[in-house]
Amino acid sequence: MVTGGASGIGLATVRRLADEGAHVVIGDLDAASGEQAATEVGGLFVRTDVTQAHDVAALFHAAHDRFGRIDIAFNNAGISPPEDDSILDTDIDVWRTVQEVNLTSVYLCCKAVLPYMLEQGKGSIINTASFVATMAAATSQISYTASKGGVLAMSRELGVQFARSGVRVNAVSPGPVNTPLLEELFAKDPERAARRLVHIPVGRFGEAEEIAAAVAFLASDDSSFITASNFLVDGGITGAYVTPL
Repeated sequence: MVTGGASGIGLATVRRLADEGAHVVIGDLDAASGEQAATEVGGLFVRTDVTQAHDVAALFHAAHDRFGRIDIAFNNAGISPPEDDSILDTDIDVWRTVQEVNLTSVYLCCKAVLPYMLEQGKGSIINTASFVATMAAATSQISYTASKGGVLAMSRELGVQFARSGVRVNAVSPGPVNTPLLEELFAKDPERAARRLVHIPVGRFGEAEEIAAAVAFLASDDSSFITASNFLVDGGITGAYVTPL
């Protein structure tokens, strides 16, 4: 099950998991793109507002009803609106909207899927955090940063809480990734993009398929001894002090 599966990292992950043999259920607000993605991989699309508990419950119920179990939950839906800026400029309504979509939705998805996984005695939950949950930026997006910090902390807590139940919970923390969201934020502006690229040791933005590969690993039994982790896929950005010339 993939939320935000109609575009970006979510869509790349839908394709990767389907290639690995998974039956994929997509939850997204974008019905046209979601249906198209589901048709492409022979999966199921459920239109879902991830901030609404009843929509989330219906999504997981539909997945379980169709396939009889839920082995993987990639809770990935998120936003980063341009109005989310410095704490001095970000309106409380913008703060709340970002928290609802980025953090509360992960809470709702984990709460909805855990009973299914606990009953079957196995499952892998992967929540999308971000490298900004680990390091700070002077070019702040205050609510986005805080929401991803919350996702990371919650993933660790759940990973520890359910470690002996067969259910693993991890956070994947992408660095800047070449998706429509990133392009909308700053990649169209060469100066803003250059300010960020200089901090990435590999010298480029990531690709959605590279994050999808990490999710596929965390979803698989190859990662059976990994839980409560922060899986950084960031081109080395969080490990860098001075980057190569």
